[in-house]
Amino acid sequence: MNLSQCSQRSDITLPFVEGLHHVNVKPKPALMVSRSTRRTRSCCGSKNMITCSHLMPGHLEGSFVGKKQVEEHPEKLDFVRTLLIDNYDSYTYNIYQELSVINGVPPVVIRNDSWTWKDIYHHLYEENAFDNIVISPGPGSPTCPADVGICLQLLLECKDIPILGVCLGHQALGYVHGAKVVHASQPVHGRLSEIEHSGSRLFHDIPSGRNSGFKVVRYHSLVLDAQTLPEELIPIAWTTSSDAISFSEDNVVSPDAYAKSREGYSTLFSEKRNENSWPFSNSEDIRSRKVLMGIMHSTWPHYGVQFHPESVATCHGRQIFKNFRRITEDYWLRSNSSFFRRRYAHFTARIQVPRANHMSGQVHLTNTPSVEINGNHLLQEVTRSRRTSYDLDERSCFGMSNLGTSPATTDMKRLKLTWRRLEGSATKLGGAKNMFCELFSDDKAENTFWLDSSSIEKGRARFSFMGGKGGPLWKQLTFRLTERSDTTHCGGYLSVEDAHGHASSTYLEKGFLDFLNKELLSFHCEEKDFEGLPFEFYGGFVGYIGYNLKVECGAATNRHKSTAPDACFLFADNIVVVDHLNDDVYLMSIHDRDTPATTWLDNTEEKLLTLRTAPTDEPKNKNTVSTTISPHEAGFCAEKSKEQYMEDVRKCLKYIKDGESYELCFTNQMRKKVEEMDPLKLYLHLRESNPAPYAAWLNFAKENLHICCSSPERFLRLDRYGILEAKPIKGTIARGVTKEEDEQRKLQLQYSEKDQAENLMIVDLLRNDLGRVCEPGSVFVPHLMDVESYATVHTMVSTICGKKRSDVSAVDCVRAAFPGGSMTGAPKLRSMELLDSLESCSRGIYSGSIGFFSINQTFDLNIVIRTVVIHDNEASIGAGGAIVALSNPEDEYDEMNLKTRAPVKAVMDIQNAENLVIPLPPSSSIVDR
Repeated sequence: MNLSQCSQRSDITLPFVEGLHHVNVKPKPALMVSRSTRRTRSCCGSKNMITCSHLMPGHLEGSFVGKKQVEEHPEKLDFVRTLLIDNYDSYTYNIYQELSVINGVPPVVIRNDSWTWKDIYHHLYEENAFDNIVISPGPGSPTCPADVGICLQLLLECKDIPILGVCLGHQALGYVHGAKVVHASQPVHGRLSEIEHSGSRLFHDIPSGRNSGFKVVRYHSLVLDAQTLPEELIPIAWTTSSDAISFSEDNVVSPDAYAKSREGYSTLFSEKRNENSWPFSNSEDIRSRKVLMGIMHSTWPHYGVQFHPESVATCHGRQIFKNFRRITEDYWLRSNSSFFRRRYAHFTARIQVPRANHMSGQVHLTNTPSVEINGNHLLQEVTRSRRTSYDLDERSCFGMSNLGTSPATTDMKRLKLTWRRLEGSATKLGGAKNMFCELFSDDKAENTFWLDSSSIEKGRARFSFMGGKGGPLWKQLTFRLTERSDTTHCGGYLSVEDAHGHASSTYLEKGFLDFLNKELLSFHCEEKDFEGLPFEFYGGFVGYIGYNLKVECGAATNRHKSTAPDACFLFADNIVVVDHLNDDVYLMSIHDRDTPATTWLDNTEEKLLTLRTAPTDEPKNKNTVSTTISPHEAGFCAEKSKEQYMEDVRKCLKYIKDGESYELCFTNQMRKKVEEMDPLKLYLHLRESNPAPYAAWLNFAKENLHICCSSPERFLRLDRYGILEAKPIKGTIARGVTKEEDEQRKLQLQYSEKDQAENLMIVDLLRNDLGRVCEPGSVFVPHLMDVESYATVHTMVSTICGKKRSDVSAVDCVRAAFPGGSMTGAPKLRSMELLDSLESCSRGIYSGSIGFFSINQTFDLNIVIRTVVIHDNEASIGAGGAIVALSNPEDEYDEMNLKTRAPVKAVMDIQNAENLVIPLPPSSSIVDR
């Protein structure tokens, strides 16, 4: 291999490109191939023959763009097969979704360290399995081998394969040929810029320049130093200026708004232009602020873009991927027609690639071949099948369970659901609170649950579910990870207590989610049992997943062990449901199909109908701003002092500046002893003072554990139609005292560039997570950066939806997205590692999820925020915020405290106000509850 030290280029003068006056990031000797030579590969493992590049046929774009060549090669491939290299990023599956639709077949996704060069060579050159390669974004720098894995060698060796590098992939393309990677003048994660381009084929049919509508999303703090670009790398795109612009729906212009013709800017280019010259902007002042956004190799079919074409807010991003497909098609059509015919005459249909870490689904596209990844070699055969399916174990990389697990492989549990509706009775019975207290509050509400939609305004939520111990199928699951918990050792001990008090303990080698998946797949109910029910929960598991279960979802390790169980669930077989929209009450009971129904329905209906009537006192979502109370003033002890918290925020900013993360959701914990507190009174007060759509009460008596949650955030929901929905919150501001101040604060949040960047990054992250388990082309964002108002705060909320693939289970969907990206940052895996090193204790239940898994494979889970966890007579409250490049340490500390306001005040009120009236019903006995 002909490698040499890279010295700064003195023969290229591009003084108008950013990146000329910064220190090199992680300075290491740059590897580059001499510009005077190119490799000709003789065979795998042999030494490379070096020949003069000027004697080799090149791919200069001028040889492709002419009308004559297009007419000579009108053919188009039925599909294009992409090898997608994942640099451990949280946006890779957004690219995957785009390519699945555009290429006609899903790409094969591998991590950058999962294949050796021998593997790459075999699949590319011996099996001819792929037509092009896309290198994903990712954390870190191409100067660090661990950050890019096989990518550098791939870019050097695969000179005859079309390659597109995105962000980190773009930087790797520059770095491997000798360009320097340096700090940008400012990190721009989640921010937009307008782009000018040279008219390269990669940007065909895309407008260019200021006010053209070509706005792109950028996630980077490093750039290529344009002055060090070697001769073989040609700049093809750059920003109109160094100033990023904030997101606004008015600013994001649909590509459809532009005619496909290039009138208005085509005159700026000529078919015989010099690709090394950058047109536009003769003003030295403007030129000095440009940032390099795209490059291409002069003789190899390699391209790179610094921005993220796959982002939801990038205009014309899909067109870029379409153009890369066409570049690929033309490259192979022109390379060798006999080779092309041989390549596609025998292909394939079923591509089976070992160790390809991949989640894909059934893509119903016309003239699309079937691709299956689970074998030990590449099958090369022709098939007329037009469907794709995948079945593989991703556990080594993503922590995913085997997809498509069949219930036939487990012991079937045939269940019967019996239910009845009490029409228009919720108000008459005093509302959800009165019903819960009457039915379940005796014995200190032990072993009870209440998934409480205490804020139902604007359709945020509709149903509340409540229940307790009593049915024959009831049981409690308690799971604790072992001391050594990482992706290779994520086992733990599961304790199970049944309705009769019998307890057992089992070691789960594959972890809790694997067990839960098998349990859910074992249930079988007739669909006719559910007919007429307007909600998704028909009985099943209710409880929480703690943050530390991230090790079952791909995280490397847990540095801190939780004092509370890592997961706790009750199997709810008797349930009361309140429909807040129609004012109906439902009673449901599930039992073994072969056993008679219990008398619980009759007894509970009788109890409800004899309730002492009371006026409905459901909480209202009104502005209850009060004097600010800090956790310290309320007697809480913070895990990190203000000074330490702010110092850790500065460390987060350093990580972001160095490209290690785009966004870090840093948190703190507050604790206080509460020996004499009544947890149910605390929850009832919290729901009155801070009503929320995804609130919850959980009581696990044996664990001395009570959870009082007033969360406004949904993590993930799966409905009966297979639609997944996430509603991440990023961006929070305190409400104003007066109506005018309140509206001003709302607008301040709506147009905050920092909060927009926070939200956009998590939206793209959730699109990625859903993209791993959803049908290609089905992931979309119906609501982007809406502002919602709650009792104490305004929040910025987005909604992401997608259609679940038929070969993945409910638990697979959770595993693909947990923990919620709004509590980690992006890229998720690297961010969680950094947060583990900064945070000094386990988050425990905070940052996890509370909700249900229904017997019909639906689920609805929240994000555990705005929550008081009482465990072993100690109350803990977690809070934090997203640290981005625009963050200020003092402001971040204030925002963290703001998020504790409602739960802290609720604890203080219960402890200090002896005369506080929290109405509870008189003691009553519940028959056969």
